[in-house]
Amino acid sequence: MSEIARAVEQTFRAEHGKVVGALVSQLGDLALAEDVLQDALVTALETWTRDGIPKNPAAWMTTVARRKAIDRLRRDKTFSEKQQELQFRAELEQPNEIDFDERPIPDERLKLMFTCCHPALALDAQIALTLRTLGSLATNEIARAFLVPVPTMNQRITRAKNKIKQARIPFEIPRADRISERLDAVLHVLYLIFNEGYSATAGEDLIRHDLCAEAIRLTEILVELIDQEPSLTPHAEALGLLALMLLHDARRAARTDAKNEIVLLQDQDRSLWEQAEIQKGIALLERALALASPGPYQIQAAISALHAQAPSFAETDWTQIAVLYGQLALMQETPVVTLNYAVALGMARGPLIGLMVMENLQLGAQLQDYHLYHAARADLLRRAGKLDAARAAYERALNLAQTRAERAFLLRRIQELGAG
Repeated sequence: MSEIARAVEQTFRAEHGKVVGALVSQLGDLALAEDVLQDALVTALETWTRDGIPKNPAAWMTTVARRKAIDRLRRDKTFSEKQQELQFRAELEQPNEIDFDERPIPDERLKLMFTCCHPALALDAQIALTLRTLGSLATNEIARAFLVPVPTMNQRITRAKNKIKQARIPFEIPRADRISERLDAVLHVLYLIFNEGYSATAGEDLIRHDLCAEAIRLTEILVELIDQEPSLTPHAEALGLLALMLLHDARRAARTDAKNEIVLLQDQDRSLWEQAEIQKGIALLERALALASPGPYQIQAAISALHAQAPSFAETDWTQIAVLYGQLALMQETPVVTLNYAVALGMARGPLIGLMVMENLQLGAQLQDYHLYHAARADLLRRAGKLDAARAAYERALNLAQTRAERAFLLRRIQELGAG
């Protein structure tokens, strides 16, 4: 790859969301904004090769994309109608020679996040659109990450864009009385993106590093933009979510071995944990807790912080972790949260206690098709010495697991237990 091509790609990856946000703010049309940005990328390859890379590549691309939008609209038979709606109407009267490097790009990414995560859009569309417009992932990369064909993902994104246009979903930060409601949706989408990267639901790899990195980057942008937006105050759950992501991501190097096989928390080499990420995550969590507005992301981050700060697996404060999962269960009454609570109790007070909680709360009926339930139950049974029952539970988990790494781990556990 040439130096120019590399510079164009790096600019696209790093500035995509900011440039698209600025264009949408002026054009009011997400599809048009993305189309003209693609045109600007082609022009950049030609122009930068001849004239060199500009001092501010993102500003250059924004201005060129805006011009290309003007050209398209000029050719449109309804231009006279659209012209009145454009905020950059005065651009038409300016000469071609513009000092690209002196023109700042307005940061409209917060508005774009709220647009992509509008409740009128289906959740899968919100996720896809957020990754496409604000992230640095191309459509084929998003399709591969979520295991759907590229045409399917392209249709999903196109339908979402059309929905925004047809429903006239406003490109704006919601009113103060609606921010909390809409911000919850944004945080939920970012949480789901990170979770899919951290523990992939299918495929060859346990971890999809590109999705984890995108989720962290987008959440960092969100926290930064909230801090900068005069109408908003620091949001405890946004800080908690970013802390949670960083504390989890800090352990990524130790979660798999050289063969890409799963390494359990108790067996991980803690010297491989990224201490800088851990410290940053803990600082964010402390900042969130100081706001005295508790929420589920902060509780999950606190649990992860206890793991991160424990000198060894044996010294982990499982009693406190169980208490935190109990608090989380009061906020999120879901079977998966209850499962984690039972496992934590099993670690704090013995495997039979964890198994009793699972049975009393009838988790088996609610999670019969969830492989991690059967894997967790199998581990408690193994630790309790009930090896035949543990083997059966591991086999049930193996039949349900979708990733190669998880299947390999479960098969290894079965083999360790022997033939019975």
